[in-house]
Amino acid sequence: MNSQPLARGPSRRLMLSRGAAAVGAGTASLLLPRIARAQSGKVRVGFMLPYTGTYAQLGVAIENGVRMAIAEKGGKLGGREIEWFKVDDESEPSKGVENASKLVQRDKVDVLIGTVHSGVQMGIQKVARDSGVLSLIPNAGVHAATRALCAPNVFRTSFTNSQPTLALGKPMMDKGLKRAVWLTWKYAAGDEAFEGFRDSYTQAGGTIVKALGLPFPNVEFQALLTEIASLRPDAVVCFFAGAGAVKFIKDYAAAGLKDKIPLWGSGFLTEGVLDAAGPAAEGIMTTMHYADALDTPRNKQFRTAYAQQFKMQPDVYAVQGYDTGQLLLAGANAVKGDLASKAALHKALETAVIDSPRGKWTMSRAHNPVQDMYLRVVEKGDNKVLGVAAKALADSGAGCRLT
Repeated sequence: MNSQPLARGPSRRLMLSRGAAAVGAGTASLLLPRIARAQSGKVRVGFMLPYTGTYAQLGVAIENGVRMAIAEKGGKLGGREIEWFKVDDESEPSKGVENASKLVQRDKVDVLIGTVHSGVQMGIQKVARDSGVLSLIPNAGVHAATRALCAPNVFRTSFTNSQPTLALGKPMMDKGLKRAVWLTWKYAAGDEAFEGFRDSYTQAGGTIVKALGLPFPNVEFQALLTEIASLRPDAVVCFFAGAGAVKFIKDYAAAGLKDKIPLWGSGFLTEGVLDAAGPAAEGIMTTMHYADALDTPRNKQFRTAYAQQFKMQPDVYAVQGYDTGQLLLAGANAVKGDLASKAALHKALETAVIDSPRGKWTMSRAHNPVQDMYLRVVEKGDNKVLGVAAKALADSGAGCRLT
């Protein structure tokens, strides 16, 4: 699945539209008062997403979802046409502030949508807090964005890193899995995922025998698997994603642990990797805010429409992009396209109810989704939904000063 044509094609059109917009803005400024110009002009929406590298397909899926949601409602925001801008953030945290500033200062965007990588998000967060530009987060789960560094103009449509694992405790204890070993990479996302598991599992009465880790992105698991075998817990719980998840799943099975000690984890363990992991993934239990196989009319309608439009199957990232588009529509329509009316815009975003393929969700006081978490099992190469592991689950929002 080559994302490059999708990533390159729109940028050529953007160059042309930017040139036309610059001429239009120059002449309009001579004729119209500032407020009238803002109302009659196009809404400037900027994507700051990975379009190259490891996360390129995620960036494309998010953009596809955003555009699809808005196109379904006529392709306008509050009656105003849209001018799109794009910056490839390269999943490079050191360029986060610089790239976000390009969209805010150079391109004068009204809305900044990004990003995937939590480290890059911290750069966006600084620019958003300093500038006041509306910032919508379609993936990055870093806690600070909706906790200590929360802001009135920053809204997340995805999850916090601890939200999926916060749903693990009860279903594990319901199955009599009272002693568990935790395993992840030693980095921020792993630490934050552990917080959710630790809190939910211990509150449900479980005991964490040991928390194991290895440096990111190391995938030499053998010594840890030997230690797990000697500890003989009731279950192993982990947070891995992508290629690292595939290797861990395969190594876990090859070590003979698959049929002895059940493997549980954040839904990202089995998201988008089942074809590569093969039979080794069968039986893995996860909790997540979405599953491709979610059997609802809303999800089926979304998946059919997305596949027809983009000639590929949607994933959780496409859903999060789609919901970002839906949230932006709700806000823009409520203020009739006047995105400069920030208090009214923020209020509309805070009170929106998003009719999502994942199920309806609302916004927490800290601007993070309050959403259902599903219990899933890998069965015949698919994440089969067993039920709701946690209903309307909210992140704590600890340290957020929003009222």
